[in-house]
Amino acid sequence: MNGLLERFGAANPLTLKALSLLPSYLAFRETYAFLRRSQWWSREELEAYQRAELARLLDHAYEHVPYYRRIFDERGLKPEDIRDLADLRLLPFLTKEIIQNNLADLRATNYPENAFEYVRTSGSTGIPMGFYYEKGVSRAREWAFMKAQWDRVGYRFRDRCVVLRGHVVDSAESRIFWKKALFGRWLLMSSHQMTEETLPAYIDRIRSFRPKYIHTYPSMIITLVRYMRENGIAPFPTVKAVLCGSENLYPWQRELIEDVLGCRVYSWYGNSEQTVLAGECEESSCYHIFPEYGIVELIGKDDQPLTEPGAMGEVVATSLTNYICPLIRYRTKDVAVSASRSCTCGRVYPLLEKVEGRLQEFIVTGSGHLISVTPINYESDAFENIRQFQMYQERVGELVLKIVKKPGYTDRDTERLRQELQWQLGDGIRVGICFVDSIPRTAGGKYRYLIQKLPIELGDLHAGVEAG
Repeated sequence: MNGLLERFGAANPLTLKALSLLPSYLAFRETYAFLRRSQWWSREELEAYQRAELARLLDHAYEHVPYYRRIFDERGLKPEDIRDLADLRLLPFLTKEIIQNNLADLRATNYPENAFEYVRTSGSTGIPMGFYYEKGVSRAREWAFMKAQWDRVGYRFRDRCVVLRGHVVDSAESRIFWKKALFGRWLLMSSHQMTEETLPAYIDRIRSFRPKYIHTYPSMIITLVRYMRENGIAPFPTVKAVLCGSENLYPWQRELIEDVLGCRVYSWYGNSEQTVLAGECEESSCYHIFPEYGIVELIGKDDQPLTEPGAMGEVVATSLTNYICPLIRYRTKDVAVSASRSCTCGRVYPLLEKVEGRLQEFIVTGSGHLISVTPINYESDAFENIRQFQMYQERVGELVLKIVKKPGYTDRDTERLRQELQWQLGDGIRVGICFVDSIPRTAGGKYRYLIQKLPIELGDLHAGVEAG
């Protein structure tokens, strides 16, 4: 391929660039065409596909990935010993710490050096981790899966889409808050410059752009719709759906977005490590797990598998798409609830009823029980005079709420807020309140509603979980 690129590129640099993108385009086209068919397969066909792909992955890992050769040999195993999905339990879990300490040995030896794309993520737990994509190909396959998801709510490449996902379009001093991309069909809007002063301009620009979809972090669209509600601003008439990902979507957020914008909120769940991907469909808000993307296990106390419907546990995932740096039985530290029903959409994908978020998104009570932040109602009247807020915990049984006040905030609001949280969280939590001028987003533009400094393990979750 390289010789071909050089011959064409010598005559035309644009041709060289186009040809260099060919592997990515082919990966996207083949994956997308496959997903269009496989989404309607029977359960037996999907399970047969997973078994075959798992066997292929394990053969590759044993032959070409030093870390997995060592793991198999230490346990006296061969790839053919694991042919059924349940047999995966013969292999140990993979954690962020193990990846950090063994990254060189997780690289597949049968790929050229220029095929490796180094990716680094800290995740919500704050543990930095590096790993590898196959350059161009991994992202192209990911986009094929995302496109297959968005098809469910009618998205087409020709549709106009506003993107609010952590982009920095230009320096703050430039006063340039957005730019067009994807041949003018996408409007990328800066997330770090959305303030009371600039939001009217953002809203006017979105309205004049006439998008059909808004692709966003939930926390960013919340900033927009809160301003619209408080100022009586009409919804965007052209917007058909809001596409929310990369942050947990809380029930109060979904309700507020749909109420203000008058359209469907579509959410999905995945991770940067590309081990699991699941999204809603056109008929329900359950997360449909892509079996073509990876194998998902739900584990509970003592790291044992959970099989009963409605069980809550940690997501453990095995990627079926990344051969350059295989991640097998990867502990995501995400907590999810399995669904107890099938979906009427016709896809027989495994379902998650909901994703509670990271283990670090639970509050620890004085008795050591955990409370998920997901059901907490942040849209109650007690939050009316608050511009921003963030919860912080570093001691068991104690929670600090950082608040950015609105101009009309009084001591009465403090008391109402304390009473509301005490009512929602129970007597096992003492709530303290402090005032700050601003609450920053992460470097990637995300917003964390809880900064949890206490170490939380899966066993703590099953010691007892309290609802908010």
